[in-house]
Amino acid sequence: MADTAADLRAAVGRARRLVVKVGSSSLTSGQGGHLDLGALTALVDVLAARRADGAQVVLVSSGAIAAGIGPLGLERRPTDLATQQAAASVGQGALVAAYQAAFSRHGLTVGQVLLTADDTTRRAHYTNARRTLERLLELGVVPIVNENDTVATHEIRFGDNDRLAALVADLVGADGLVLLTDVDALHDGPPSRAGSRRVPFVATTADLEAVTIGGTGSAVGSGGMVTKVEAAGIAGAAGIPTLLTRLPDVEDALAGADVGTVFAPAAATRASRKRWLAHATTARGTLVLDDGAVVALTQRRTSLLPAGITAVTGSFAAGDPVDLCAADGTVIARGLVTYASGELPRLLGRTTRDLARELGPAYQREVVHRDDLVVL
Repeated sequence: MADTAADLRAAVGRARRLVVKVGSSSLTSGQGGHLDLGALTALVDVLAARRADGAQVVLVSSGAIAAGIGPLGLERRPTDLATQQAAASVGQGALVAAYQAAFSRHGLTVGQVLLTADDTTRRAHYTNARRTLERLLELGVVPIVNENDTVATHEIRFGDNDRLAALVADLVGADGLVLLTDVDALHDGPPSRAGSRRVPFVATTADLEAVTIGGTGSAVGSGGMVTKVEAAGIAGAAGIPTLLTRLPDVEDALAGADVGTVFAPAAATRASRKRWLAHATTARGTLVLDDGAVVALTQRRTSLLPAGITAVTGSFAAGDPVDLCAADGTVIARGLVTYASGELPRLLGRTTRDLARELGPAYQREVVHRDDLVVL
């Protein structure tokens, strides 16, 4: 992998499979109530040119909630979940229709893909999401990905489309990730502060130690610079370079110009699905482990058995993500549990052999299988 800023910019620009994320504030009017069709069309023109050059493009687009604000007669982005879902239901149709119209001018077809975190951490759903995206790309379609805001709850949300974009880049094996926002780059302080300077290149996390990273200043977005840096880290863990810039500079950015901020990737250290489990899930509960179980999970990479669990907190169903903690509360791993929270208390500290003898062979199983567990 190239390790200089110029090489990484060139690598993103010539990516054969590119994931591009655009934020709500870049696609909507100043008040956030209506789509800015000029900005949307300008973005589509650039992406269509990349398609014409032979690249495959996946577009992760925010804007559904923001696009629904005006038609619903709302004055600002709603804060309650039910109204957000209603706005997304209205706005998502308008958003995809606008993209279809813009891409069709270039002879391209779009396909809508709506995801929740739950869809992408459970094994079968994860496989289905990847298969769908792969097939769309094979057919020459431009997938338009968004979080499924109409059904996502607080517990199963990605939380922002920056993280979703990084995870999608990992899912499809992208060669580059571009994050488009209304700020030209990462700065070493708030961009509005006098003397704040652009950070053109982030080689390692150590480069961020002197950087003050703020949240969103947008009335319509849900992310901010923090989420973009986190997304670059998620993509970097999958070996994918990330370029952060503003929408008006995307054409120059993809041509290798010195705009925005480029983040160097790290060597991939986990299987793709386990990176999803680490980054895309929110734990529904906690399992507290004894010292022996901590060693078994972290050093021997075993599955978690009932005998190693000392306490259970939270309410969860079988298949939900849970945090696995040491006795001092330190989270050491996350995994998909095979029992509901109500079933576990009577099993704690007992061997699977004893449980099978007393309760039946169905209880001779792991609480978290090692294939569904990632050490953090």
